[in-house]
Amino acid sequence: MSNSSSINEFLLLAFADTWELQLLHFSLFLGLYLAALLGNGLIITAVACDHHLHTPMYFFLLNLSLLDLGTVSTTVPKSMANSLRNTRAVSYSGCAAQVFLFLFLIGGEYFLLTVMAYDRYVAICKPLHYGTLMGSRACVKMAAAVWASGFLNAVLHTANTFSIPLCQGNTVDQFFCEIPQILKLSCSDSYLREVGLIALSACLVFGCFVFIVLSYVQIFTAVLRIPSEQGRHKAFSMCLPHLAVVSLFVSTDLFAYLKPPSLSSPALDLVVAVLYAVVPPTLNPLIYSMRNKELKDALRKVISWTFFSSSNIAIALHR
Repeated sequence: MSNSSSINEFLLLAFADTWELQLLHFSLFLGLYLAALLGNGLIITAVACDHHLHTPMYFFLLNLSLLDLGTVSTTVPKSMANSLRNTRAVSYSGCAAQVFLFLFLIGGEYFLLTVMAYDRYVAICKPLHYGTLMGSRACVKMAAAVWASGFLNAVLHTANTFSIPLCQGNTVDQFFCEIPQILKLSCSDSYLREVGLIALSACLVFGCFVFIVLSYVQIFTAVLRIPSEQGRHKAFSMCLPHLAVVSLFVSTDLFAYLKPPSLSSPALDLVVAVLYAVVPPTLNPLIYSMRNKELKDALRKVISWTFFSSSNIAIALHR
């Protein structure tokens, strides 16, 4: 296989060789996928339908749920379908689309978490200016910048990666198409341009991380100055879910891409990929709703309305 133009498809890493284990993989992924769909779908519905949640914090949370839904839908369904069909193949265009969508959504999520840190900073450190700095127009502009930044990042990396000649076969050692695994298939020295682009993106990501850390340093400094215990508790309740999501997102990504080469193996890479690509979108709705009374109440209303509507439909059909 001399170059990328002769590659019509890629072969993804299989979870197992036997049908029983493939079925187990399908069942586990199906459970995670349904949990992600249900959790994020409920949050999107609750925020959209409950006017009490029409605030900047929940507007950004709605965007986060949309990104999480897209992320998990980009990687998991194809892997489940391959297990059921006992195949590893993904088309060349399908692989490129998967790379683009994953980078678009995961990049957008990281930028959005940075914006959400700024939202928490303004709410706690500059409450008197919150209405001005986080007005509806400003929030829409920030959300648009998040989606546009993710899109631009994905276009640059995808176009650059798939313009590189590939001469090391077509086997991708991962359950979905990702850039590091595709670069392993490139010809010698042809991947250096993409490595440079990755380094540039890493600097941007590090800048966002530093911004989040500095924001929380100032947030916790301001919270500790609040005289009442109830006020401190409310401020911490506003920040801890976001901090937990950021910690989960950053820790899994750092371990995936910065682990020592001596620890690298197909099995470990597979587990780590599941941890950073599948687990966070599934857990984020749970993390945000766990200690948030307003969101819990809105979710109860959505669930009650859903069951009530389903019961009425069932009764009408029975008659």
